[in-house]
This record gives sequence, structure tokens and C-alpha cells, in this order.
Amino acid sequence: MDRFAGRVVLVTGASSGIGAALAREFARRGADLVLAARRLPRLADLAGELRATGRRALAVSCDVTEDGAVEQAVKQALDTFGRLDVAVANAGFGVVGPFERLALEDYRRQFETNVFGVLRTASAALPALRRSRGTLVIVGSVSGHVPTPGASAYAMSKAAVHALAGSLRAEVLTDGVGVVLVSPGFVESEIRRVDNRGVHHPDARETVPSWLVVPAERAARVIVRAVAHRRREVIVTGHGKVVVWLARHLPSVLAFALERGGYRSRGKPAGGAR
Repeated sequence: MDRFAGRVVLVTGASSGIGAALAREFARRGADLVLAARRLPRLADLAGELRATGRRALAVSCDVTEDGAVEQAVKQALDTFGRLDVAVANAGFGVVGPFERLALEDYRRQFETNVFGVLRTASAALPALRRSRGTLVIVGSVSGHVPTPGASAYAMSKAAVHALAGSLRAEVLTDGVGVVLVSPGFVESEIRRVDNRGVHHPDARETVPSWLVVPAERAARVIVRAVAHRRREVIVTGHGKVVVWLARHLPSVLAFALERGGYRSRGKPAGGAR
């Protein structure tokens, strides 16, 4: 029997990208799903798809920037399924641009989703996770390890949740709760088609070479295995592992490369997904 059989998993930002792929992979491994995001029609379609496979799935409209929204999603999960075993704080987007072109409001908007959205998810889910001795999954980014030119807002937000995962892991260990940090590199998602205000532009061109982009389904398999084994952190994608290794062991070499490269495009940073 799969480790997630009979378990209930909440995924924020489940309407596309890594979030939707994670929902499918958890369902494939026996879990029932609570799908939370702003785009309810997409969630309803995904919930229907999962139900067709024999899993139970609940679609919940949820904006992680609103106080009380994630608490309501958790309440609906408990009212419907009676338990919560895994909560995935995945909702996020990327604000990009050189520092002098960004306003304080851009940074606030970035942190409201990527940092305070994670905090709201952790706060809402932890009481139920303590009862089930479950797992909190925080989706960070390779950018949380390696800040790059033109991505200061995004990198700052992902460094913040990296720090949160480390602090929180030790605090909840004695409660039997695991904390898994996910640090994706370039994964197939809509993040590079979302502007600095969080608006999705479906016709925007992909800014990352296709050979660097890992399919969301493959990333989801790697992440779910890490959650099953309660790994402290999983770095997704080969290029992500390389740059994190360089940051840890040869930081001056990586810094030289980044400084020489400068800021040459408005491409989205490496990681994260709704």
C-alpha cells in the first residue's frame, strides 16, 4: 500500500504548474486532495479529473494574500475529510526587474504572496498536522539559495521561506510534524507568464530555453518522494543542484559569473509555481 493511501493533502496554488502536477501525483499515490487557488473553474476541472481516477477531491477558492482564506480552506478539508496529513504551501509568483525600476509596492506585493501566503498556510495547517503527525511542505526556489541580478524581490521572498523552513522544522519536530523545503529550478509552469502584479498572460513567450525546463510531472514525482521520506530539502532539476552546489562550495566562482553576466533580460527567475 502506498504511503499516502487514505491520507488527505492540501495544495495551495493548485490550479496550474507544480501545484496541479503535485495534486495528480499525490492522487496517483492514493491521497485525497484539497485543491486551493484563486481560479475556481480550473480547480473544479482538476477535481473532476481526480475523482474520475477514484480519488476524493475538493476544490476550494482561496487567495493566500487574504487573512482567513487558508483557515477556511483547512476548515473545509477537516469538515469534508476529517483530517489533514500534508499541507503544501505552493502558491506564489515572481516579481522581476532591476532594483531602480521597482517600487516598494512591488516588494510588498511579492512578500504578501510568497512569504505571508506561506505563513498563513503554515499557521492554518499546523494544528491539524500536529494531530495527524503530518508534513508541511514549503515551496521555495533555487533563487532562495542563489540571488540573481534582476530578481531581488523574488530571491528575497524565497530566502525568507527557506529560513522559515529551517526554524520551523526544529520547533515542530517534537510534535511529530515534518517540514520539507522544496527548491525548484526551472520547472514547467505559468510563472514566467505572470507579470509583476500577479496577472497571467497566456500568450506571453517562454523566456527560458526548453532544454532547461523540467516537465511539471517529473518534478512532482521527485517532490512527492521527498515528502514521503520527509527529507529536509529537495532541490529539483539538475541545473538547480549545480548552482546550489556552486553557491555552497565555490561562491566566488558563482558570484563572478553572475556579476559578469549582469542583468540582460526580464526573464522570470528560476523556481516556484502556482
